[in-house]
Amino acid sequence: MSKSFKGRVVTPGRVKAEALVSHGGFNTLASFQMALMFGDKQVKCGDQNNSDIYKKPMIGKALCLPETIGSTTGGMVLYAACALSKQPACMLFSKPIDSLAASGAILAANWTNASMPVVDMLGDEFLDYVKDGMTVSIGDDGLVTVE
Repeated sequence: MSKSFKGRVVTPGRVKAEALVSHGGFNTLASFQMALMFGDKQVKCGDQNNSDIYKKPMIGKALCLPETIGSTTGGMVLYAACALSKQPACMLFSKPIDSLAASGAILAANWTNASMPVVDMLGDEFLDYVKDGMTVSIGDDGLVTVE
């Protein structure tokens, strides 16, 4: 059985990937720091304060989050992850994306060859429904289907 959610497209793209779900705020710098600084090829989440995804590989996953939190470097970290081909398959937010994370995703979409569609404003029901390991598909129109 599948369920669909309509969100706002921040960066377009079509993708199908396995869900990795965090119910806490996503600290972009803490989460990607080990992968970007020390070459972790699996890009495991380095944020020990995020028990939902700590030490789980993020590369190639449909990262399902409420929102980003933390450092003003968040946008640059997302851009760097994309530039180094260490990005998640997509980022899906139940709440509106913050301007710093959005800027990093938009710059990466325009200035790198990486694909990382981003959809926000999917609603709390989305985050309540999606579970780790489910398959998530994104259409061009911001329709996110979870099965």
